[in-house]
Amino acid sequence: MTTLIASAERAIPLPAETLFDYVADFREHHPKILPPAFADFTVESGGVGVGTVTRSNFTMGGRTRPLRTAVSRVEPGRLIEEVVLDEPMVTTFSFIPNDGAATVRIETRWEPGGGLSGILERLFAPRLLARIYDDELGRLEAYALARA
Repeated sequence: MTTLIASAERAIPLPAETLFDYVADFREHHPKILPPAFADFTVESGGVGVGTVTRSNFTMGGRTRPLRTAVSRVEPGRLIEEVVLDEPMVTTFSFIPNDGAATVRIETRWEPGGGLSGILERLFAPRLLARIYDDELGRLEAYALARA
């Protein structure tokens, strides 16, 4: 089966470690950079680091569904990996340093469903999700610059 990929990236004029810290803190900072597609965001356990579990109501393409994620891997200052619980879906936040600035990339990989819904998912979901991620990166940049 084909793996679908949705991604967005942005150069942000702040250190990678600073941006990482904002994204990695799911209790204090992360909720402030989430686009409206992630409603009712709650931390169920943890808050920073591996084992953090969150839930939200995720809306894309006019459909809303509950979403539970867990942080499965962290490389401090460089990478945060989240898995969607009960689905084969992985989202990675990467922070690539560049002379006091950073390129931040959000990428999700997953296997589409079958049938007609799978065809529609392959056609539309990667672009829709990339737009949501672009919005999130814009919010991260604005939030981080306002705090700098």
